Amino acid sequence: MTKVLTVATRGGKLAIAQTGLVCSLLKKIHPGLQINIKTITTRGDRDRRTALWNLKDTGFFTSQLEDALLASEADFAVHSFKDLPTHHRDGLTIAAVCDRQFAEDCLIAYDSVTSIDQLPHCAKVGTSSLRRAAQLKHLRADLVPTPVRGNVLTRIKRLEEGKFDAIILARAGIERLGLADKISFCFDPKQFIPAPAQGALAIQTRTDDSRTSKLIAAIDDEKNRTTALAERRILTTMQCGCHAPVGAFAKIVGDNIEITAFISALDGQNFIRRRIAGPAEQADTLADQIANDLLASGGKQILDELEK
Repeated sequence: MTKVLTVATRGGKLAIAQTGLVCSLLKKIHPGLQINIKTITTRGDRDRRTALWNLKDTGFFTSQLEDALLASEADFAVHSFKDLPTHHRDGLTIAAVCDRQFAEDCLIAYDSVTSIDQLPHCAKVGTSSLRRAAQLKHLRADLVPTPVRGNVLTRIKRLEEGKFDAIILARAGIERLGLADKISFCFDPKQFIPAPAQGALAIQTRTDDSRTSKLIAAIDDEKNRTTALAERRILTTMQCGCHAPVGAFAKIVGDNIEITAFISALDGQNFIRRRIAGPAEQADTLADQIANDLLASGGKQILDELEK
């Protein structure tokens, strides 16, 4: 008997591309599976003006998809994992984490450059991420991080219109849209540290729908799940939101996991970076350790200042 599922997704080109990728993975493993796509407009899609660093709410790009799941209007939802709040809503679970080929950020410049050093003095760099802005200021105090909203194509268009000298985006989104030729250069994720779980896709289901969860779990990638969850645990342990100037990057090498993380003041001057490594099976413990080290080394004061 043919199984028919409905997937909830945002309606933008990147979200649709990511959902199509997940559907293709599922259909390869489950021949005959039919998937209907239900597009949903989130608060983040409607509000194109507010800079992300001014947001206080969580689930800006995800809560409406979760509402559809809980209302049984969809069987599963596809999210960019970095957009999901660290605290799961009751009744929902992450059945699979997959396709984390690129965790790093990339820069797209108006003129040809191959490093951040080649940007003009006082260059205007489009980003609505405090994490990216703080790292930019840490690398070059003269750079001017400037809020930019809209989907990937909109941001690139604004750059090409000369409204910015450069923009910073997640490489994964650029690659999934087939726009890799636009990239000026990619950052080393151990030096310019990405958002926790950046690049990973999270497929969410209802906890009471074991049949769908089992179908989805077939595309779960254990390494992707381990690294993404370790990075997100740092946010949880530090008790800071996903919009704080905090980054984390975990990589599994053999049986070990290496985690690099940072927290910074908004001006990039008080910049605290730490690295830890150990057995991958101890990823949660290592994440807690590096998070507590960041807090004890001045991170707590930075977070307190942000709350004022």
